[in-house]
Amino acid sequence: MQTTIPGWMSRTELLLGAESISNLINSNVLVVGLGGVGGICAEMIVRAGVGKMTIVDADTVEASNRNRQIPALVSTENALKSDVLSARLLDINPELKLTAIARYVREEITNEILESDSFDYVVDCIDTLSPKVFLIKKTIEKGIPIVSSMGAGGKVDPTQVQIGNLWKSYNCNLAYYVRKRLSQMGMRNRNLTVVWSPEKADQSRIIPAPEGNVKKSLIGTISYMPAVFGCAVASVVIRDLMGKGR
Repeated sequence: MQTTIPGWMSRTELLLGAESISNLINSNVLVVGLGGVGGICAEMIVRAGVGKMTIVDADTVEASNRNRQIPALVSTENALKSDVLSARLLDINPELKLTAIARYVREEITNEILESDSFDYVVDCIDTLSPKVFLIKKTIEKGIPIVSSMGAGGKVDPTQVQIGNLWKSYNCNLAYYVRKRLSQMGMRNRNLTVVWSPEKADQSRIIPAPEGNVKKSLIGTISYMPAVFGCAVASVVIRDLMGKGR
Protein backbone atom coordinates (compact mmCIF):
# COMPACT_ATOMS: atom_id res chain seq x y z
CA MET A 1 0.00 0.00 0.00
CA GLN A 2 1.37 3.39 -1.01
CA THR A 3 1.38 5.98 1.79
CA THR A 4 3.59 8.74 0.36
CA ILE A 5 1.55 11.57 -1.13
CA PRO A 6 3.11 13.20 -4.21
CA GLY A 7 3.75 16.93 -4.09
CA TRP A 8 1.49 17.64 -7.06
CA MET A 9 -1.46 16.54 -4.93
CA SER A 10 -0.83 19.12 -2.19
CA ARG A 11 -3.99 21.14 -2.92
CA THR A 12 -6.13 18.00 -2.86
CA GLU A 13 -4.51 16.91 0.40
CA LEU A 14 -5.22 20.34 1.88
CA LEU A 15 -8.91 19.86 1.08
CA LEU A 16 -9.40 16.18 1.86
CA GLY A 17 -6.65 15.23 4.30
CA ALA A 18 -3.96 12.56 4.12
CA GLU A 19 -6.17 9.57 4.93
CA SER A 20 -8.63 10.26 2.11
CA ILE A 21 -5.79 10.85 -0.35
CA SER A 22 -4.17 7.58 0.70
CA ASN A 23 -7.45 5.76 0.06
CA LEU A 24 -7.63 7.27 -3.44
CA ILE A 25 -4.01 6.45 -4.26
CA ASN A 26 -4.61 2.82 -3.31
CA SER A 27 -7.86 2.47 -5.28
CA ASN A 28 -8.40 0.69 -8.59
CA VAL A 29 -11.08 1.99 -11.00
CA LEU A 30 -12.46 0.61 -14.26
CA VAL A 31 -13.80 3.19 -16.74
CA VAL A 32 -15.72 1.82 -19.72
CA GLY A 33 -16.47 4.24 -22.56
CA LEU A 34 -14.15 7.17 -23.30
CA GLY A 35 -16.43 9.55 -25.18
CA GLY A 36 -17.66 12.95 -24.04
CA VAL A 37 -18.61 11.72 -20.57
CA GLY A 38 -16.06 8.98 -19.99
CA GLY A 39 -12.98 10.88 -21.13
CA ILE A 40 -13.43 13.79 -18.74
CA CYS A 41 -14.59 11.42 -16.00
CA ALA A 42 -11.41 9.34 -16.24
CA GLU A 43 -9.29 12.49 -16.17
CA MET A 44 -11.01 13.89 -13.07
CA ILE A 45 -10.58 10.58 -11.25
CA VAL A 46 -6.87 10.53 -12.08
CA ARG A 47 -6.41 14.18 -11.10
CA ALA A 48 -8.02 13.34 -7.74
CA GLY A 49 -5.24 10.82 -7.14
CA VAL A 50 -6.61 7.35 -7.88
CA GLY A 51 -3.52 5.24 -8.39
CA LYS A 52 -4.69 2.43 -10.64
CA MET A 53 -7.08 2.49 -13.58
CA THR A 54 -8.23 0.43 -16.52
CA ILE A 55 -9.84 2.27 -19.45
CA VAL A 56 -11.83 0.53 -22.18
CA ASP A 57 -12.90 1.81 -25.60
CA ALA A 58 -12.29 0.58 -29.15
CA ASP A 59 -13.38 3.80 -30.90
CA THR A 60 -11.10 6.09 -32.85
CA VAL A 61 -11.26 9.88 -32.80
CA GLU A 62 -13.52 11.43 -35.44
CA ALA A 63 -13.80 15.08 -36.47
CA SER A 64 -17.35 15.24 -35.10
CA ASN A 65 -15.99 14.39 -31.62
CA ARG A 66 -14.12 17.68 -31.31
CA ASN A 67 -17.10 19.64 -30.02
CA ARG A 68 -17.21 17.66 -26.75
CA GLN A 69 -14.57 14.95 -26.23
CA ILE A 70 -11.29 15.34 -24.34
CA PRO A 71 -9.23 13.07 -26.66
CA ALA A 72 -10.52 14.77 -29.83
CA LEU A 73 -8.13 17.18 -31.57
CA VAL A 74 -7.18 17.75 -35.18
CA SER A 75 -3.86 16.10 -34.38
CA THR A 76 -5.51 12.98 -32.92
CA GLU A 77 -8.06 12.18 -35.63
CA ASN A 78 -8.18 8.45 -36.45
CA ALA A 79 -6.15 7.58 -33.34
CA LEU A 80 -7.57 5.21 -30.76
CA LYS A 81 -9.26 7.14 -27.97
CA SER A 82 -7.73 4.75 -25.45
CA ASP A 83 -4.22 5.56 -26.75
CA VAL A 84 -4.78 9.33 -26.74
CA LEU A 85 -6.29 9.31 -23.28
CA SER A 86 -3.57 6.98 -21.94
CA ALA A 87 -0.89 9.46 -22.93
CA ARG A 88 -2.85 12.32 -21.36
CA LEU A 89 -3.49 10.50 -18.08
CA LEU A 90 0.14 9.44 -17.72
CA ASP A 91 1.20 13.02 -18.39
CA ILE A 92 -0.97 14.04 -15.43
CA ASN A 93 0.31 11.27 -13.17
CA PRO A 94 3.36 9.37 -14.47
CA GLU A 95 3.06 6.95 -11.55
CA LEU A 96 -0.47 5.90 -12.52
CA LYS A 97 -0.79 2.15 -13.01
CA LEU A 98 -2.79 2.23 -16.24
CA THR A 99 -4.19 -0.49 -18.45
CA ALA A 100 -5.83 0.45 -21.76
CA ILE A 101 -8.09 -2.01 -23.56
CA ALA A 102 -9.06 -1.16 -27.14
CA ARG A 103 -11.97 -3.55 -27.46
CA TYR A 104 -15.69 -3.11 -27.89
CA VAL A 105 -17.48 -4.19 -24.73
CA ARG A 106 -19.69 -7.00 -25.87
CA GLU A 107 -21.32 -9.53 -23.60
CA GLU A 108 -18.71 -12.19 -24.17
CA ILE A 109 -15.80 -10.03 -22.94
CA THR A 110 -17.56 -8.20 -20.10
CA ASN A 111 -16.80 -10.95 -17.60
CA GLU A 112 -13.25 -11.17 -18.91
CA ILE A 113 -12.69 -7.47 -18.22
CA LEU A 114 -14.38 -7.52 -14.81
CA GLU A 115 -12.29 -10.50 -13.76
CA SER A 116 -9.03 -9.11 -15.15
CA ASP A 117 -8.30 -7.24 -11.90
CA SER A 118 -9.69 -6.49 -8.45
CA PHE A 119 -11.65 -3.29 -9.06
CA ASP A 120 -12.86 -1.03 -6.27
CA TYR A 121 -15.26 0.81 -8.59
CA VAL A 122 -16.72 0.48 -12.07
CA VAL A 123 -17.69 3.52 -14.14
CA ASP A 124 -20.18 2.96 -16.96
CA CYS A 125 -20.02 5.63 -19.65
CA ILE A 126 -21.18 3.40 -22.51
CA ASP A 127 -23.69 5.02 -24.88
CA THR A 128 -25.09 1.90 -26.56
CA LEU A 129 -27.79 -0.05 -24.75
CA SER A 130 -26.93 -3.76 -24.84
CA PRO A 131 -23.31 -3.62 -23.64
CA LYS A 132 -24.25 -0.94 -21.12
CA VAL A 133 -26.97 -3.04 -19.51
CA PHE A 134 -24.87 -6.19 -19.50
CA LEU A 135 -21.96 -4.38 -17.81
CA ILE A 136 -24.33 -2.98 -15.18
CA LYS A 137 -25.90 -6.39 -14.54
CA LYS A 138 -22.61 -8.27 -14.24
CA THR A 139 -21.03 -5.59 -12.04
CA ILE A 140 -23.98 -5.58 -9.63
CA GLU A 141 -23.96 -9.40 -9.52
CA LYS A 142 -20.26 -9.35 -8.64
CA GLY A 143 -20.90 -6.88 -5.83
CA ILE A 144 -18.61 -4.18 -7.23
CA PRO A 145 -19.74 -0.57 -6.68
CA ILE A 146 -20.83 1.04 -9.95
CA VAL A 147 -22.04 4.42 -11.17
CA SER A 148 -23.62 4.85 -14.59
CA SER A 149 -24.08 7.86 -16.85
CA MET A 150 -27.38 8.28 -18.60
CA GLY A 151 -27.88 10.44 -21.70
CA ALA A 152 -26.14 13.83 -21.96
CA GLY A 153 -27.17 14.32 -25.58
CA GLY A 154 -30.01 16.69 -26.40
CA LYS A 155 -29.57 18.55 -23.09
CA VAL A 156 -28.39 22.14 -22.64
CA ASP A 157 -29.14 23.07 -18.99
CA PRO A 158 -26.38 21.97 -16.57
CA THR A 159 -28.42 23.04 -13.54
CA GLN A 160 -30.80 20.13 -14.12
CA VAL A 161 -28.14 17.41 -13.93
CA GLN A 162 -28.77 15.12 -10.97
CA ILE A 163 -27.15 12.23 -9.14
CA GLY A 164 -29.65 9.66 -7.93
CA ASN A 165 -31.32 6.30 -8.24
CA LEU A 166 -31.95 4.95 -11.75
CA TRP A 167 -35.49 3.92 -10.80
CA LYS A 168 -36.43 7.49 -9.90
CA SER A 169 -35.15 9.04 -13.14
CA TYR A 170 -37.49 10.38 -15.84
CA ASN A 171 -37.47 12.29 -19.15
CA CYS A 172 -34.35 10.40 -20.26
CA ASN A 173 -34.71 7.94 -23.13
CA LEU A 174 -31.54 6.05 -22.28
CA ALA A 175 -32.53 5.68 -18.63
CA TYR A 176 -35.97 4.43 -19.70
CA TYR A 177 -34.51 1.67 -21.85
CA VAL A 178 -31.92 0.76 -19.22
CA ARG A 179 -34.71 0.38 -16.64
CA LYS A 180 -36.78 -1.66 -19.08
CA ARG A 181 -33.93 -4.00 -20.01
CA LEU A 182 -32.79 -4.48 -16.41
CA SER A 183 -36.37 -5.29 -15.41
CA GLN A 184 -36.48 -7.96 -18.12
CA MET A 185 -33.26 -9.39 -16.69
CA GLY A 186 -34.75 -9.69 -13.22
CA MET A 187 -32.84 -6.69 -11.88
CA ARG A 188 -35.79 -4.43 -11.15
CA ASN A 189 -35.23 -2.06 -8.24
CA ARG A 190 -31.63 -3.19 -7.73
CA ASN A 191 -29.93 -0.03 -6.53
CA LEU A 192 -27.97 1.79 -9.22
CA THR A 193 -26.56 5.29 -8.85
CA VAL A 194 -26.81 7.25 -12.09
CA VAL A 195 -26.11 10.73 -13.39
CA TRP A 196 -29.08 11.96 -15.39
CA SER A 197 -31.13 15.01 -16.31
CA PRO A 198 -34.92 15.44 -16.39
CA GLU A 199 -34.57 18.10 -19.10
CA LYS A 200 -36.66 17.07 -22.09
CA ALA A 201 -34.64 16.56 -25.25
CA ASP A 202 -35.84 18.13 -28.49
CA GLN A 203 -36.84 15.08 -30.53
CA SER A 204 -36.25 17.00 -33.76
CA ARG A 205 -32.53 16.97 -32.91
CA ILE A 206 -32.36 13.18 -33.18
CA ILE A 207 -31.56 11.61 -36.55
CA PRO A 208 -31.05 8.00 -37.71
CA ALA A 209 -27.44 6.86 -37.56
CA PRO A 210 -25.64 6.17 -40.85
CA GLU A 211 -25.62 2.57 -42.02
CA GLY A 212 -22.91 0.57 -40.28
CA ASN A 213 -22.89 2.69 -37.13
CA VAL A 214 -23.20 0.73 -33.88
CA LYS A 215 -25.77 3.26 -32.68
CA LYS A 216 -29.33 3.37 -34.00
CA SER A 217 -29.57 7.16 -33.83
CA LEU A 218 -27.48 10.29 -33.39
CA ILE A 219 -28.47 13.20 -31.16
CA GLY A 220 -27.21 16.77 -31.04
CA THR A 221 -24.76 17.63 -28.27
CA ILE A 222 -23.17 20.78 -26.86
CA SER A 223 -19.60 21.11 -25.61
CA TYR A 224 -20.17 21.40 -21.88
CA MET A 225 -22.97 18.93 -21.10
CA PRO A 226 -20.98 15.66 -21.43
CA ALA A 227 -18.26 17.26 -19.29
CA VAL A 228 -20.82 18.19 -16.62
CA PHE A 229 -22.08 14.60 -16.61
CA GLY A 230 -18.52 13.26 -16.52
CA CYS A 231 -17.53 15.44 -13.58
CA ALA A 232 -20.66 14.41 -11.69
CA VAL A 233 -19.92 10.73 -12.32
CA ALA A 234 -16.31 11.22 -11.18
CA SER A 235 -17.51 12.93 -8.00
CA VAL A 236 -19.52 9.85 -7.03
CA VAL A 237 -16.48 7.61 -7.42
CA ILE A 238 -14.07 9.96 -5.67
CA ARG A 239 -16.35 10.70 -2.72
CA ASP A 240 -17.08 7.01 -2.17
CA LEU A 241 -13.43 5.96 -2.42
CA MET A 242 -12.24 8.74 -0.12
CA GLY A 243 -13.89 6.98 2.80
CA LYS A 244 -12.97 3.45 1.74
CA GLY A 245 -12.47 1.17 4.71
CA ARG A 246 -14.10 3.50 7.26
